[in-house]
Amino acid sequence: MKISVLGCGRWGSCIAWYLDKIGHDVLSGGLENAPEFIALKNNKKNDYLSYPDSIEVSSDLKYSVERAEVIVISISCQHLREYMTDIAKYDLTGKTIVLCMKGIEETTGERLSEVVSEFIDKDKTKVAVWVGPGHPQDYVRGIPNCMVIDSEDEGVKRKLVKEFNSELIRFYIGTDLIGTEIGAAAKNVIGICAGMLDGLGYTSLKGGLMARAPREVAALIKVMGGNEMSAYGLCHLGDYEATLFSKWSHNRMYGEQLIKGEKFEKLAEGVMTTKAIYKLAKKMGVEMPIVNQLYEVLFENKEITPALDALFKRDVRSEF
Repeated sequence: MKISVLGCGRWGSCIAWYLDKIGHDVLSGGLENAPEFIALKNNKKNDYLSYPDSIEVSSDLKYSVERAEVIVISISCQHLREYMTDIAKYDLTGKTIVLCMKGIEETTGERLSEVVSEFIDKDKTKVAVWVGPGHPQDYVRGIPNCMVIDSEDEGVKRKLVKEFNSELIRFYIGTDLIGTEIGAAAKNVIGICAGMLDGLGYTSLKGGLMARAPREVAALIKVMGGNEMSAYGLCHLGDYEATLFSKWSHNRMYGEQLIKGEKFEKLAEGVMTTKAIYKLAKKMGVEMPIVNQLYEVLFENKEITPALDALFKRDVRSEF
């Protein structure tokens, strides 16, 4: 397949590397002045991997879009609407847009596939999401993992799973686009919580976090019309090891450094996703105590100890 991967960050470059590795015709596209793009354009490598000569690198968005059968987008999720404004200037007829990013638009509360759908004719252009666990640092070392591809279009997701599946990544066919997107976004929020526990020296409390957080997320998925069991799949619970424990998890590291009073310099998508999910939960009438306390810590300057106290002092209830 002719594939353009738009976004040259950590995950975008890994996707381009992977799709080339399994035999597709890949272009890696980025912004001309972005340091990540410049490194790949000039040196064919970054801090995570090296590109083979078979991967074309270009900052020409028109060319990148028009050449592709499949357009993979991997950028900061809060910038997706602005990016789609540029992409939609070109003919997207017959193309599939695959979103390899995890978040909810903070200003609207929309899932990312919903944002894209505002810019396309859904009869002519299809949308899918690609989510699940893994880090480029592991994939480039040949360490396998499992991921999921979901879409409203049954044929599209089955075709993508067939084309992208390999011994390095085993793909599953998603069956709940709402749950897949909400679950994937929310795991970054829980990753920040996990990092805070690490910063406090309360790492053993992650077990409780891992048991209770999916219950909250499942409730939100259900009230939004999805399958609550998605919270226990690859999009959310299945991504916990990579997000709640890994030294490479940006969201976990953000939470840890926040507790230590240090500034995290890289992108942690979970920060704005916390605000988005907090607003969604209020709108939908869903009780999400973990998310609520994290929101107050991140955006209302609440201290972490009172936030933990608030969770432990909630009324006693049955686990299930």
